[in-house]
Amino acid sequence: KRTSTTIVTFLDPVELDALLTAPDQSSWHGRRDHALLVLAAQTGLRVSELTGLAVDDVHMGSGSHVYCRGKGRKDRCTPLTAHTVEVLTSWRAERHACGTDPLFCTRPGTPLSPDAVAGLTAKHAHAAARTCPSLQVKNVTPHTLRHTAAMNLLHAGVDITVIALWLGHESPTTTRI
Repeated sequence: KRTSTTIVTFLDPVELDALLTAPDQSSWHGRRDHALLVLAAQTGLRVSELTGLAVDDVHMGSGSHVYCRGKGRKDRCTPLTAHTVEVLTSWRAERHACGTDPLFCTRPGTPLSPDAVAGLTAKHAHAAARTCPSLQVKNVTPHTLRHTAAMNLLHAGVDITVIALWLGHESPTTTRI
């Protein structure tokens, strides 16, 4: 059967910058949302992986990385850039949590739900569309940030098999889409 395929949506650098600057960082929620969006856009973690992260899953210092259990109960470690480390360091210091406490949580300390992450992503994308008109025609979801991370790696010249490992794909065929 012939079916129509959808085009993979991702954000270009200007759109990504507009999205990352959209949260109001003078508030607790804005700083949390900023840290979450930066991590999602840099690592390409799935929304279930983001919501399942504990404070101890982020390792700072030499060889900074985030450890997560992904789809199919597969474990993987994703390296972090210096900028992401800086953002997460300040977020963890403000969070005053440790061990298995959720990295991204609600005010009372419960983990964010996948719907909450989708909602905050949409909210900040809508706000960013005021300064970046090209975002008005895009449906920005947490999965869009995953595609953005993959495209950034591809544009940086990273091999597709490495990108497949980075994203936790079973096969590079999935990544080629």
